[in-house]
Amino acid sequence: MDAVGATIRVQTADFDIAAESRALGADRTDIGGMASFVGLVRGTASGRPISSMTLEHYPGMTERALGAIGDAATQRFELQGCTVIHRVGILLPGDQIVLVLTAAPHRQAALDGCAFLIDWLKTRAPFWKKERFADGTESWVDAREADDVTAERWGRL
Repeated sequence: MDAVGATIRVQTADFDIAAESRALGADRTDIGGMASFVGLVRGTASGRPISSMTLEHYPGMTERALGAIGDAATQRFELQGCTVIHRVGILLPGDQIVLVLTAAPHRQAALDGCAFLIDWLKTRAPFWKKERFADGTESWVDAREADDVTAERWGRL
């Protein structure tokens, strides 16, 4: 079977990891391994309790950017497919934010593809995050240099 490519969704609704895994691997016998990552809203930032996080994006532009990252991962790691679901809107501590699933003929390609996607989503995807703290104050989340350094290991798209 041929690779199925990247499935990209930006949504407010939560996602079901098991259902998405089944969908990615449905009717496939050429997949030898699948890897996954689920990002969650932390309950603190810089030692301060968070009451919520708001994620914003530009519809259309964000999906295109995620699609390009997914296509790059599919080609680079010869994935049989990948799924990227990123939530937007107001999320609470413990909520799921992002799901990345990769499928490949062999485990290392699935694992590397998943790591690549997470690193590039963290640094290149057009999302804006605002944390609301328990005391009512809010703060936009700045990009972290450490995330850029981690993503540099993959080179360019």
